[in-house]
Amino acid sequence: MSIKKQRVTVLGSTGSIGVNTLDVMARHPERFEVFALSAATQVDLMLAQCAQFKPQYAVMVKEPQARLLAEKIKQNGLVTQVLWAQDALEMIASHELVDTVMAAIVGAAGLPPCMAAARAGKRLLLANKEALVVGGDVFMRAVHQGGAQLLPIDSEHSAIFQSLPDDPATWDQRIEKIILTASGGPFRTREPASLRHVTPDEACAHPNWVMGRKISVDSATMMNKALEVIEAKYLFGLRPQQIEVVIHPQSIIHSMVQYRDTSVVAQLGTPDMRVPIAYGLAWPERITSGAKALDFTSLANMTFEVADKVRFPGLSLAWQVLDGPAGSTVVLNAANEVAVAAFLDKRIRFDHIHHVNQASLDAVALSEVNDIEGLLALDARVRLVAAQIADRLEM
Repeated sequence: MSIKKQRVTVLGSTGSIGVNTLDVMARHPERFEVFALSAATQVDLMLAQCAQFKPQYAVMVKEPQARLLAEKIKQNGLVTQVLWAQDALEMIASHELVDTVMAAIVGAAGLPPCMAAARAGKRLLLANKEALVVGGDVFMRAVHQGGAQLLPIDSEHSAIFQSLPDDPATWDQRIEKIILTASGGPFRTREPASLRHVTPDEACAHPNWVMGRKISVDSATMMNKALEVIEAKYLFGLRPQQIEVVIHPQSIIHSMVQYRDTSVVAQLGTPDMRVPIAYGLAWPERITSGAKALDFTSLANMTFEVADKVRFPGLSLAWQVLDGPAGSTVVLNAANEVAVAAFLDKRIRFDHIHHVNQASLDAVALSEVNDIEGLLALDARVRLVAAQIADRLEM
């Protein structure tokens, strides 16, 4: 029986999630074809991807990179059409020929194309935490109204999705809580007082996962887990008090669901993002991902720890903003993006990241926001406040 190929747009194709997505797709050319790719700055890698996958469109965020890519595309005799700017991202996410959208753009910039894909009723593979953290109820309404199929790609949320009952209508009656696992990052055992001296390179040296610099810093502060708590609330319709985090340094159990009878169902696997990517692309089927299988006979002991609130003060902000006024999650996400960028630029210390986040939450007055324009306006306002707070800090 022949399988109708899925036409896929990969938003953020030159990042780690995008590269892994294309790796999985290349293993199954009979199932998938690339419709469009997007990237921010990596022209040469985008050119190589266009040469291999021959998409109809390639979108760069800014015009100079787009013009350079277009010139190289022409020189290499490729037929891919090069576009640039936000409108182009939304077009390739919602195009009538697209079946599936991998949303892997980092940060709030990924929200508008995610909204476009949701409104157009696409299968939306969500690797962009911020679509839910910033979009919240507004984004989920677009998903439901557009008839989109939302599948989580974060390893933790994919693990939860795989461990839940098939019928969402039964979740409330059957589920006690979900347990998100966290590796603890590179500073899990480091003396908290020494964290002020952490360098960007140290913060980006994750012990288990290969990730971009921003998400690596978020893992080091455990802000990534705070954002995942927020994401889980919207994805699975749970109360914040039903979401728990536990440190599991080996990253073998990716997350767990505890049922009302105290049974725990978990998803295990090697720390390889191709596993949740393959699951999302093929759901409800299973396909080979290219990841190495677990060898239980060679596994070290699996251990679990409570997250240290002194070492990881940002984690508790997840429950603070979920219990706070509407828009609080937008404030936290925007402030954190500003703070992490400042840290990577060596303008603030590692321990200042939490200070910027908390101070921004304290400083920004909130009013009701009901649409994407309001969310993005709030996001922009918070970034100015957070930048001012960061600029006043002394190294």
